[in-house]
Amino acid sequence: MDISETIKTRRSVRTFDDTPLSEDHIGQLKRFIPTITNPYNIPVEFVLLEKDKYGLSSPVISGEHMYVAAKVRTVPHSEEAFGYAFEHLVLFAWSLGIGTTWIGGTFKRELFETAAGLGTDERMYCASPLGYPAKKMSVKEITMRTAIQADKRRPVPELFFENSFSEPLKECDSELMKAIEAVRLAPSAVNKQPWRVVKCGNAFHFYVKHSRGFTGDRTGDLQKIDAGIALNHFMLLTDGSLTVQDPGISAPDGTEYVATVTL
Repeated sequence: MDISETIKTRRSVRTFDDTPLSEDHIGQLKRFIPTITNPYNIPVEFVLLEKDKYGLSSPVISGEHMYVAAKVRTVPHSEEAFGYAFEHLVLFAWSLGIGTTWIGGTFKRELFETAAGLGTDERMYCASPLGYPAKKMSVKEITMRTAIQADKRRPVPELFFENSFSEPLKECDSELMKAIEAVRLAPSAVNKQPWRVVKCGNAFHFYVKHSRGFTGDRTGDLQKIDAGIALNHFMLLTDGSLTVQDPGISAPDGTEYVATVTL
């Protein structure tokens, strides 16, 4: 798949056309899932769940027949690894014409966790429906997208910096700008876009600017999951390697270092 084009065109889908996934597409998903890795080397296990078999639903979703959930052990950086891996599946699904949307709170979590066979030391931070987008969005979906300004993103100078948080990033070469734009377009919980990135030479230090109300025992830190999504987009478009070693840059209040990608 053309990853840059997939990132540009992909959107969250909450209104599906009530058509079950084809056996071919289910087969492709099942073959792709075992190939998904993440730079933290933390195993993330995916589970495809039939809606009717397990009685699954979400009040913000309509016309779906299947969900995908994922499980990860509660270890350091499990949220980032989960976000990275889950977004990899989301992008692959979109390349097949399959719609998804991240759901972390608008569903009966216990029902999904039971269906996924969640272990006592595991967390299922998020799940997603899988299906073919309807030709028209429901009124509920349009209202939700409008409320969170789903089609808008912060400009690059608000997200990317050079050497410190006081200096917005200058222009980079075209290939690097593709990766930066891919990060800018990444989905996030209620479109908060919490990632901040400081470029120091060939090192890109990723941070999370925390907002209230995005952490919980079962959901984990949703904004660190968002950071994992942003890291996925950046690393898919670069040959970078990931490390976790705080560079000691002075950060604004509520802004936490996550990881460094070195090109």
